[in-house]
Amino acid sequence: MERLQKMLAHAGVASRRKAEQMILDGKVRVNGKVVKELGTKVSSSDTIEVEGVQLEKEQKVYYLLYKPRGVISAVTDDKNRKVVTDFFDDVDKRIYPVGRLDYDTSGLLIMTNDGEFANILTHPKYEIDKTYVARLKGIPAKEDLQKLERGIKLEDGMTAPAKVKLLSGDKKQGKGIVQITIHEGRNRQVRRMFEAIGYPVQKLSREQFGFLTLHGLNAGESRQLTAHEVKLLRVMAETGKRH
Repeated sequence: MERLQKMLAHAGVASRRKAEQMILDGKVRVNGKVVKELGTKVSSSDTIEVEGVQLEKEQKVYYLLYKPRGVISAVTDDKNRKVVTDFFDDVDKRIYPVGRLDYDTSGLLIMTNDGEFANILTHPKYEIDKTYVARLKGIPAKEDLQKLERGIKLEDGMTAPAKVKLLSGDKKQGKGIVQITIHEGRNRQVRRMFEAIGYPVQKLSREQFGFLTLHGLNAGESRQLTAHEVKLLRVMAETGKRH
């Protein structure tokens, strides 16, 4: 299920704000009935009309993108920086990222035009594991990593327990490489977790989302998800199987 104004915006009818005004003005019908309540939930099976014209049901598409660093996880950017949709010029659907990766973080990002699917994958109650590899300033001690494994207090509350593994340490350069798996999706969470134990992140990449990996892709490349992968992600989210 997805909010009506969000579905209208994703379908290209109008911006979210204009879509809300159209709903308030009584210009939108759902299954033949005028809907004036903002936040009304609709699904792909509902028939939606805007000013008497039925909304075309767009074919759903699903992609896995290897987002490079220096790219915004958005559809547009007011500073004219590169955005993730720039890698999909040949796709005629209005796709957008599921969740986000920071500007300076690379790695696995799912792109779709399926709002219901996007909501399932990003909603806090659906916990899907996400694995990152971080290059840190300094080599964290075992007891520091155990703090992350137990959960650590950030300004927005305690983190859930994480799986953490030191992959390598270079004493000469004073750098460590650590793999961390979390299922939350707070803003800049991984970077803040490492800062909290005194090891700032110098480079960060999301290597895995559930069972999906970047295998076979270079930065900036993408591939379509198979119908089986999409179904499996839905099942994982809805049953709480995180990986």
